[in-house]
Amino acid sequence: MSSNATTVTTEVASNSKVRVLFASLVGTTIEFFDFYIYATAAVLIFPHLFFPESSDGAVVLKSLATFAIAFIARPIGAAIFGHLGDRIGRKATLVAALLTMGISTVCIGLLPTYAQIGIVAPLLLALCRLGQGLGLGGEWSGAVLLATENAPAGKRAWYGMFPQLGAPIGFILATGSFLLLNAFMSEQAFMTWGWRIPFISSAILVLVGLYIRLKLHETPAFQKVLNKQKEVNVPFKEVMTKHFPMLVLGTIAAICTFVVFYLTTVFALNWGTSKLGYARGDFLGLQLIATLCFAAFIPLSAIFAEKFGRKNTSIAVCVLSALFGLCFAPLLGSGNPILVFLFLCIGLSIMGLTYGPIGTVLSEIFPTSVRYTGSALTFNLAGIFGASFAPYIATKLAENYGLGAVGLYLSLASILSLIAFLLIRETKHDDVNNQI
Repeated sequence: MSSNATTVTTEVASNSKVRVLFASLVGTTIEFFDFYIYATAAVLIFPHLFFPESSDGAVVLKSLATFAIAFIARPIGAAIFGHLGDRIGRKATLVAALLTMGISTVCIGLLPTYAQIGIVAPLLLALCRLGQGLGLGGEWSGAVLLATENAPAGKRAWYGMFPQLGAPIGFILATGSFLLLNAFMSEQAFMTWGWRIPFISSAILVLVGLYIRLKLHETPAFQKVLNKQKEVNVPFKEVMTKHFPMLVLGTIAAICTFVVFYLTTVFALNWGTSKLGYARGDFLGLQLIATLCFAAFIPLSAIFAEKFGRKNTSIAVCVLSALFGLCFAPLLGSGNPILVFLFLCIGLSIMGLTYGPIGTVLSEIFPTSVRYTGSALTFNLAGIFGASFAPYIATKLAENYGLGAVGLYLSLASILSLIAFLLIRETKHDDVNNQI
């Protein structure tokens, strides 16, 4: 009798819609804030403070290599936190992932530089970056599942969009923080200690996120798995043996999302400030305003995904992204600030359209019992292929073959994702939260 009462209580425990959406949003906000302050610092600051003994070109490439470390660590984090998320639940796993990610970011802001401790400095930077990657490997998919597994019928794409909104918010906070620092302190002060402020201040966001998430109940979809004792012993093995085709297709499908974002942001910032002669503050300002397009097109993509389906919407966006690649060189390399701004607006609008539905797509192609592991692995493996080395590859292509080659790189990535979406089933009408 007592057992039955417990089950009933667990089943009816529900989460506030506002709390669910905010808890899913805050994690990805922190994710993108942390990642983009690192990406910005990897281009503008770390080459001078952590890799000072190399030539100008080599030093930036070394710094961008540390940027890649987190993406390589993310699938490992996805496997670890995915296992926990599919075994013990979404709530506890999300708290652990947030702590791992947040502590690593704060530690970056406290690191001594190469001038203080020599070669140990870049090694510690790489270690902190590794910690970021491990935490982030479990953060994104958990946030998406928190939203979609609490969503009412016919609203999964809309709810799944909310974690994605954290990306432009985090981007705006990150870029805005560097712009403020650039405006109110000298270059010397900024390079000496000012760059540390965004990393250390991320602790505030982490504490807010923890407070919200600790007040949540388990998602209804996963609670059904627990009640029926249908937990999978080794979710990673289950995904690799029974859902491998979806793992591969989901990974390829998400590549376009990563490539378009990191070429439009990290690569464009590096190329614009180092080769095209734009001042750091001016280019960051253009990116900051263009990010509003990113934010505006995420909810629009969710509306499209609910109306026309996840598959059709994603295919159409991949076509747009491939065409955008042909405009890469004429716009970014034009020398005209208006055309550069147009480039950023178009690129980040396309990013909003591809990013909005991708969380829903990747979560819905796996059953509830392995959904955390499956969606985490697909997204983070896509990060390796689509993001980790994207700024590095684009920089080498641009140096050797011009900006046109970078645009072609984007177009090919978009076509690859398009093919994957053609092979993925439509899940709009599936009762995915009852697929154990």
